[in-house]
Amino acid sequence: MTKAVWSGVITAAAVLLCSTQAMAQQTDTKTVTITATVNAKAKLTVGPAAVSFADADPDVTPVLPASAAVTVDVKSRTTTNGAVTLTVQSGGNLVSGSDSIAIANLTWTAAGTGFAAGTMATTAVSLGGWTGGGTQSGTQSYLLANSWDYKTGTYTATITYTLTAP
Repeated sequence: MTKAVWSGVITAAAVLLCSTQAMAQQTDTKTVTITATVNAKAKLTVGPAAVSFADADPDVTPVLPASAAVTVDVKSRTTTNGAVTLTVQSGGNLVSGSDSIAIANLTWTAAGTGFAAGTMATTAVSLGGWTGGGTQSGTQSYLLANSWDYKTGTYTATITYTLTAP
């Protein structure tokens, strides 16, 4: 009988000990939802802020190169298939007082993936295009047709670059 009592005591102690450990192992979990909003963005860096053309004999130099190439850096964030476009547009002809040189005499070559050569106009002309977001870098080298017909003076025009990423 003593053996049975001791067996009962040991069994009760084991049950009590195990039940305390079982209670210590209880867990409770919670979840948190993380939300990040990513909107379309477009960033354009162009430089230098001004370029010029040196005078030359039209017979010797029929096309004048600009003093420096324009560096163009494009950063865009859009959908996977979003069309990213870069355009240039002149506010008018090259003007010196009452004299002018048609803006179509200003052309450019371009280097860099997605950049394209073109002819300046008073309407938007494509300088580059890409699909999806990312970063692109290129250069644009302006050329001005040289002519004996130009009147003397210092001619200026303002060119606007527009980057669009839907």
